[in-house]
Amino acid sequence: MVLDLVPLWTILIALAVFYYVVFDGFDLGVGMLYGLLRGDAARATVMNSIAPVWDGNETWLIFGGLGLLIIPAVYFPILMMLLALVFRGVAFEFRFKHLGLRRLWDAAFCGGSLIATFAQGVVLGAFIQGFKVDGRQFAGTSFDWLAPFPLATGLALMFGYGLLGACWLILKTEGELQDWARRAASICLVAVLAAIAGVSIWTPLAHPDIAQRWFSWPNIAFLSPVPIITALIAIGEWEALRRRHELTPFLGAIALFLMSFIGIAISLWPLIVPYRYTLWEAASSPSTQAFLLIGTLFLLPVILMYTAWSYWVFRGKARATVGYH
Repeated sequence: MVLDLVPLWTILIALAVFYYVVFDGFDLGVGMLYGLLRGDAARATVMNSIAPVWDGNETWLIFGGLGLLIIPAVYFPILMMLLALVFRGVAFEFRFKHLGLRRLWDAAFCGGSLIATFAQGVVLGAFIQGFKVDGRQFAGTSFDWLAPFPLATGLALMFGYGLLGACWLILKTEGELQDWARRAASICLVAVLAAIAGVSIWTPLAHPDIAQRWFSWPNIAFLSPVPIITALIAIGEWEALRRRHELTPFLGAIALFLMSFIGIAISLWPLIVPYRYTLWEAASSPSTQAFLLIGTLFLLPVILMYTAWSYWVFRGKARATVGYH
């Protein structure tokens, strides 16, 4: 009897992708917001708010994201994302070493964050939209992602990461900078809620199978808690920002991403190549899955410990006077 490892791998990959979205999402969000700030002190504080943790954040990309390179339909946005992350990393390091070109590296850091975020949203949108296949071969082109839905998803993710980044700055800064972050979070929250509503309407209209899953009886009764909980989280997030909480907005932003993640999973399960192949049909052989699982059991604890250590060491507020090195 062969042990079915597909559900376990599904959980592992889903957790890796979600961890990446949360941990590197606020990192990229801070990078985008960084370009809107004025004043060396504010920019130094913002940069120091992510300096101790940003290396550990991107390890989740290696675990959960590079597997998307096997999908030809998203070659270009994936390569855009990887190049932007590399350029962003170079800018991050050189900003502290070449003070004469700091403005150039600041612009590169912000631009790299923006392009990487937009590319990730495009990949997500292309995945939800589905890929053209003929038998078991990809039948589309490398430009299928140039469509309204993926591009709109890319724009929506920019506001989503902006919300995470702004809430992180609320948690890690104080004074005028914290007030600025609170205003930015409020703007991003409104945009994120509009995006969630838009996707919730767009996908059922474009894909009858998704409409059937969500709105047929008794599914509509079983799945109704998802939009209800999402709405309650959104109300709580707005109140937390209005009441000037510090930790609650960041947790609320994560919860909004979690509910969106659950909504996508409900819409697509058990498909991995929308809307043709299930996880079991696309999975590699059981022996390959078992071999990779052994390596993962050694790799995953290391990533978890490294990430936890980074956040444990850096628990206080960021300061402009605290250097990266």
